[in-house]
Amino acid sequence: MGNFDFLTDTAHRPWQLPKGKWQYYQQWNDALFLHFQVDDNSLRKLVPLGLSLDDFQGNYYVSLVAFKMEKIRPRLLPSWSYISDFYEINLRTYVKKQDKSGVYFLNIEAEKALSAKIARMLSGLPYEKSNIRRTLNRYHNQNKIKGFELDVEFSVGDKINTKSPLDCWLTEKYCLYLQDKDQHLRFNIHHREWDLHQVILKNIDLQYDISELKLCETDVISAHYSSGVEVVSWSAEKV
Repeated sequence: MGNFDFLTDTAHRPWQLPKGKWQYYQQWNDALFLHFQVDDNSLRKLVPLGLSLDDFQGNYYVSLVAFKMEKIRPRLLPSWSYISDFYEINLRTYVKKQDKSGVYFLNIEAEKALSAKIARMLSGLPYEKSNIRRTLNRYHNQNKIKGFELDVEFSVGDKINTKSPLDCWLTEKYCLYLQDKDQHLRFNIHHREWDLHQVILKNIDLQYDISELKLCETDVISAHYSSGVEVVSWSAEKV
């Protein structure tokens, strides 16, 4: 990894690569996706009004994504594993602005306090420290302040050679949105198409409640696993 040949792999993208130089490199590895179908009225209250909720065939979704962030660094600078490598869990939903579909983070948790602080300062994204642990075929998180809990044991199944339209819609997003005071920002990103695998959830306890949005283990409608992707991101643009 790290030879940047993925920058020429763009056929799967919904729009062209942004003009200008990318600003950050990172790897999203060992990723577990848990997907939920949710009520749009509860979701609407959590998303800034300037962003439209995106839907798939009239249904609305959020996804809880647990993965290892690795080698994150600014362009032309090296990564430092003490800061650059950490486990992350984010809860995201799907939005659009100016016909560009992307993700909006409802919550982002990081394993390391220093990594969370630096990521929050540099990106503006709402990173916070949480007690995330990863063992063989298991992700565990307990956020006592917010009352969030995830304890999932899983096994990775066969590669999904033919993805469903919903599989693609839930995973292939190439920008993220952020509200900064009274303005909306968009961060464009690029990576290869996710190689997705089936997931068998052996044991799972899950509780993520944000206002009227309440998620538990019985609400999971589908799950995916991927060994990961290399990612580059561009500077924020006002939209």
